Amino acid sequence: MPYYSDEIVEEVRSRNDIVDVISQYVRLTRKGSSYFGLCPFHNEKTGSFSVTPAKQMYYCFGCGAGGNVFTFLMQYENFTFGEAMEALAERSGVTLPKQEYSAGQRREAERRARLLEINREAAKYYYAMLWNKRGERALSYFRDRGLGDETIKKFGLGYSDQYSDDLYRYLRAKGYEDEILRDTGLVTIDERRGGYDKFWNRAMFPIMDVHSKVIGFGGRVMGEGEPKYLNSPETKIFDKSRNLYGLHLARSTKKQQLLLCEGYMDVIALHQAGFDNAVASLGTSLTAGHANLLKRYTKEVYLTYDSDGAGVKAALRAIPILKEAGITAKVISMKPSKDPDEFIKAFGADAYQERIDAAENSFLFEIRMLEQQYDMQDPEGKTAFYQEAAKRLCGFTEKLERDNYIEAIAGKYRISADDLRRLVNRYGLKQGLAGGVRSPSETATPDGVRKGADGSDRKRKKEDGMKQSQKLLLTWLAEDTGLFAKIRDYITPEDFTEDLYRRAAQILFSQYEADGAVNPAGIVSLFENEEEQREIAAVFHARISAELTKDDSAKAVRETVLRVKENSIRRRSKELAPDDMAGMMQLIADKRALEQLERAAY
Repeated sequence: MPYYSDEIVEEVRSRNDIVDVISQYVRLTRKGSSYFGLCPFHNEKTGSFSVTPAKQMYYCFGCGAGGNVFTFLMQYENFTFGEAMEALAERSGVTLPKQEYSAGQRREAERRARLLEINREAAKYYYAMLWNKRGERALSYFRDRGLGDETIKKFGLGYSDQYSDDLYRYLRAKGYEDEILRDTGLVTIDERRGGYDKFWNRAMFPIMDVHSKVIGFGGRVMGEGEPKYLNSPETKIFDKSRNLYGLHLARSTKKQQLLLCEGYMDVIALHQAGFDNAVASLGTSLTAGHANLLKRYTKEVYLTYDSDGAGVKAALRAIPILKEAGITAKVISMKPSKDPDEFIKAFGADAYQERIDAAENSFLFEIRMLEQQYDMQDPEGKTAFYQEAAKRLCGFTEKLERDNYIEAIAGKYRISADDLRRLVNRYGLKQGLAGGVRSPSETATPDGVRKGADGSDRKRKKEDGMKQSQKLLLTWLAEDTGLFAKIRDYITPEDFTEDLYRRAAQILFSQYEADGAVNPAGIVSLFENEEEQREIAAVFHARISAELTKDDSAKAVRETVLRVKENSIRRRSKELAPDDMAGMMQLIADKRALEQLERAAY
C-alpha cells in the first residue's frame, strides 16, 4: 500500500468537504448544525445517519458506522485507504507525490494492469458475440432462463464462438503477444497447434472483483459437451478462493445480510427479482478467504444452497467457516424447489422473501441434520443423539448463549432442559469448558441474576458508565474548545483510562495546544484499524441532550470531569508501587485539585 505523509493526507481530507462528498451517495437534509439521511450501511426507515460539517465527520446512531471522508469511501466503495486517497485527490485537484517502486514491483504492477485490460477486451468480445447472429443459441438460453435484456447487460453476459481460436485471433489483432496471453487463462499456446481458446461454444459469465474489474470467466456449454460448466484457471489476477460472484453489485446493498448461493444463475435470478444482496462462490466450496471477504461487508450471511444432499453438505461445511470468521449464519429452505433460480420461477419474489424471514438458525439446522443420522424411535439411538448434541453445545463458551441453545433444543427434542444441561456440563468439564458448572463463588440475587463474589455484574456496569463519561468529555471538548481552559487544571490525557480514548485525548489536547483548535476528522485518519476508526468516530459523537439549559450543561460537564478524575485517581492508586514517591506526590496533588473542583461553582 502506498505511504502518504500526515500532511498530504490532511490536505486531501480538508479539500473534500464531507457534506459534498456524502451528498453524492446519500440524500441529506439539514437539521440544525448537522445533516441527516438514511444510513447507506444498514436498512432503516428513519434517518439516523448524521453528517456534521463542523467536525467533518459522519456517524450513524443506528448501526454505529462513522468516520471521516476517507472512511466513508472505504466503507461505501470498499476502497483501500490508498484508493480513497487517489479518488479524493483527483476530485479536489491535489497532485499526490509519486510513490517509489522497485523495478520488480513496477513490472508486476504493469503486468497485472495488462492482464486486466485483456480480460476487459475479452468480456467486450463475448458480449458483442451474444448479440451477433452466431450467438443466437446462447441468447435464447439466457432468455429461456427468464433473464431480461437489462439483466443480461447488467451482468455482462456473453457468448464464446464455436470456433476454437476466435478469441485468440481477436486478441492478437488487438496487439497482444502470446507471452502475455499465455498468462490470462483465456487461451492455450501450443507449439504444434498454435493458440486456441479455453472457452468456445459457451454461454459466458464474466467474473468481476469488488471494483468491477473483470478477473475471470465461467462458461456453460451450449448443447452436448464436457465439462458442462468451466471456470477460468487461477491467474495473477484471479484467485477463486478469495473472490465471490456478484459481490461487485451486492456490496452496495442496503440489506443487512448477504445471500450466499452456489451458482451464477442463482445470483442473477435473485438480483433480477430484487434481491441485490446475492453472491456465490466460484465453483468451489466456501473457504476462509471467502468468509473474510464477506466479513468486510456484513455480519450476517443467509445460506441459500441447493436443497439436495450435496447442498446440505455444502451448508454444513460452510457454517463453521463463517462462524470462525465471526459471521452469523442462517439457512434458507429451498424445498420443494432445487435452488433459488427454480424457486423464484415457481413461486415468485414474495414467497422467497417469506423464506428469508423464516430462515433457520445455523446451529439448530446442524442439530436437525444431526438428528437424521439417528433412529429416534430407538432408546439407544435417541441417547446417542442427545450425547452428540451436548458435545456440540459445549462449543458455546458464553454461558448465556449456551443456556439459550440448551433451552431451545430441549424444547424441540423433548428432553428436560436440566438433564441436557447436566449432560453438557459433564462433557464441558472433560473439555475444560469455562462456566460448564456453577462455581462456588457464584451467588444468586433475589431476582435470579447470578453474580460473582466480586459483584462482577455491578463492576461491568460501572466500567461501562465510565467509558460513557470519558466519551462525553471528549465529545464536549471537540465541540467547545473553550472547555480546555476550564478543565486544564484538573484533567490531562492520562486521566482517560480507556487506551483508545487516552490516545484520542493525547492527539486532541496536542491539537489545541498547538493551534487553539481541534480537528477530530484528522484524528480518525491516524488510526489504521477499521474497528478503531469506528470507535473513534463514536467517541466524538456521544449523545448529548439538546434540552439542557446553560446551567444544567455546566453542571453536567463538572460532574463528568469529577467522575473521570476520581476514576483516574482510583486506578493510579491501585497501580502505584510502594516506593514510587513521585507518583505518590502527584496523587496527593491531584486529590487536592479534585477537592477544589468539588467546592468550586464551575
